[in-house]
Amino acid sequence: MTIDLTFEQVMELFLENRRQLEENGRQLVEVREQMKETDVRFQETDVRFQEIAQQFKETDERLAKQSLETDRRFQETDERLAKQSLETDRRFQETDERLAKQSQETDERLAKQSKKTDKKMREVMGLFTSQWGKMMEALVKPDALRLFQERGIQVNYCMRRVEARVGGRNMEIDLLLENGQEVIVLEVKTILKGDDVKEFMAEELGEFLTFFPRYRSYKVYGGVAALDVDEGVDKYAYRNGLFVLMVGGGVVQIKNDDKFIPKNFGA
Repeated sequence: MTIDLTFEQVMELFLENRRQLEENGRQLVEVREQMKETDVRFQETDVRFQEIAQQFKETDERLAKQSLETDRRFQETDERLAKQSLETDRRFQETDERLAKQSQETDERLAKQSKKTDKKMREVMGLFTSQWGKMMEALVKPDALRLFQERGIQVNYCMRRVEARVGGRNMEIDLLLENGQEVIVLEVKTILKGDDVKEFMAEELGEFLTFFPRYRSYKVYGGVAALDVDEGVDKYAYRNGLFVLMVGGGVVQIKNDDKFIPKNFGA
């Protein structure tokens, strides 16, 4: 077992030895032996100090090396992360551009498809409306002459889809009834709306004599026929001097009461 002594302890030993030498010369040999042993221990202590110093040095060098290695790794990590971040940003940008392009292409395809669909729907609806209109006219025509004759207007001719063209413009009358002195212009609708009545009075009746001048000397009456009407539209037509014919259950009826006086649109 080794004993580590400090410098102060060594000095104290020296002083103690001196006192022992002064007090007891007989112990000189023993003291010298002790001093030899102390010298050996000092040498051992010096060697130990040198070993510890070497260990500290090696530890410092190892820590310094590890610190450099750690810094290098941190730098490599930072560079790798920066590179990955740039690559990620680039990929995100490419993805955004690709998605934007796909979205635009999808919108264009949908818009084109929508146009085609709308066109087909208009064609189908136009065909449906045309066929349905023809069917409604076919329902009204057989009873039209009789109904108006019963109301005292002795029309004896009934024509469907009478057309005229003047100045590059066309006019088509759904049903035209006449007797040489009076003519009745009928507009046939599936569902009669207020705008239909306004348009009929402004166009077909308003410009009737322009397109059909042969009826200038006739009394010109107007009427609307429908399977159904929006609320109040039949009364609106009545107040404006139009006959109102309703189709239901295969039967056609004039809804105007006996007090009704038709307006002469040819006057």
